Amino acid sequence: MRRTAFGLALAAAANAAPAEPWRHEEAPVNGVTLHYAVAGQGMTTLFLHGFPEFWYAWRRQLLEFGRERQAVAVDMRGYNLSSKPEKVEEYALPVLVEDVRALLERLSPSRRAVLVGHDWGGVVAWTFAMAHPERLEKLVIINAPHPAIFARELRENPRQREASRYMDLFRSPAAEAALSAMDYAPLAAAVFGGARRPEAFTEGDRKRYREAWARPGALTGGLNYYRAANLGPNAAAPDTPIERGLPAAGMVPVPTLVLWGERDTALLAGNLDGLERFVPSLKIVRVPEAGHWIVHEEPERVNREIRDFLR
Repeated sequence: MRRTAFGLALAAAANAAPAEPWRHEEAPVNGVTLHYAVAGQGMTTLFLHGFPEFWYAWRRQLLEFGRERQAVAVDMRGYNLSSKPEKVEEYALPVLVEDVRALLERLSPSRRAVLVGHDWGGVVAWTFAMAHPERLEKLVIINAPHPAIFARELRENPRQREASRYMDLFRSPAAEAALSAMDYAPLAAAVFGGARRPEAFTEGDRKRYREAWARPGALTGGLNYYRAANLGPNAAAPDTPIERGLPAAGMVPVPTLVLWGERDTALLAGNLDGLERFVPSLKIVRVPEAGHWIVHEEPERVNREIRDFLR
């Protein structure tokens, strides 16, 4: 796939290394350019990261699934090497869903794909499966709430409202300064310090994350997901934007695996209650010893569960 000289230079300087067993590409879709890493050939499995991560979050999955299919980990719009539109409304859920649809049209134009999403990437994956189920073979969600159920939990569950207080900061104008203070120490504490296993992130991993966070506009791009959704306990209402207008009344007619680290302190396990109402073909795997960063804490378990589900 064609890449610009600018994109090549960025990828080579910031994210690529000669020993990496994947290649870096970029695609113009939906008015932006999305960077992604890809390994292997065959049926496409597309991995969508959340806040405040980037394609590198899925490096172990690229290694695992790139052996038997085309495994793709994208920088979502606003992050790392992908375009970073300035307007908040350019991060609304329908726009993000269209990014995925257009990217899959390029990656897998004649075959259905598998979509895997964590955190915000999971919210986008849920919504994509509602809007375009015909494009998917299967759906995998990792610690990401179904939008309708999360809206319910914000309204009715005081524990989830309290756990979501951080979203009020993330929507505020003070968020960038607060999170980037002292060389992104608050983000580092949330991600690296929040992992249940100290070895989940190496020093090299931490360096790459800080480089991704420091790219001009990248922190604002990630925060704009929260702002566009008007998401948080003080924004919750029966018609909160994350719930309003969900495609097909929130139904997901795609075989779905939900993998959930139960020690997640931000997204509580109540988000699993009643999920079968929206997902007729549903498998839930609870991992009691893992938290929100389960992809890093338990990578072998994550790979095994996805592999078994895809079989």
